[in-house]
Amino acid sequence: MAERMVGKQAPRFEMDAVMPNKEFGKVSLVENMKNDKWTVLFFYPMDFTFVCPTEITAMSDRYDEFEDLDAEIIGVSTDTIHTHLAWINTDRKENGIGELSYPLAADTNHSVSREYGVLIEEEGVALRGLYIINPEGELQYQAVFHNNIGRDVEETLRVLQALQTGGLCPANWKPGQKTL
Repeated sequence: MAERMVGKQAPRFEMDAVMPNKEFGKVSLVENMKNDKWTVLFFYPMDFTFVCPTEITAMSDRYDEFEDLDAEIIGVSTDTIHTHLAWINTDRKENGIGELSYPLAADTNHSVSREYGVLIEEEGVALRGLYIINPEGELQYQAVFHNNIGRDVEETLRVLQALQTGGLCPANWKPGQKTL
């Protein structure tokens, strides 16, 4: 049986990644916590697919809004950092993702995807999972869905802002509206 994750400490991770400057580096939840940052962690199935570039580039295009909310975005798949870099170096018009404003991490041993409950074991790829983790390392939000549906960046921003109010946000709450 699956265990609840929301409201508990998020699984810690450190992964190799391609950074926004196209250099190889590391991403770490603990590092984001030390820097008092929220973490928007999202998993996607594979590089060089059809739905993935639409959501990855949409998140990158809105990166400044996440940054204004003290949030770091990390995209993750089970592909290698070399595959990530090749995809980043491929123009958006050719099913690439071009320049990105946040890192893409490589979960090549599948451990992080498994810990977050999104790994499709028999395929070795992740479902589309989205996690919002507060600066104290507590998982605040989780959404996992089928791989043929892309995420809604506007909704991700709305949820992040709702969590940051610290209040009770009613259905259809929008930033700037009163909380309960």
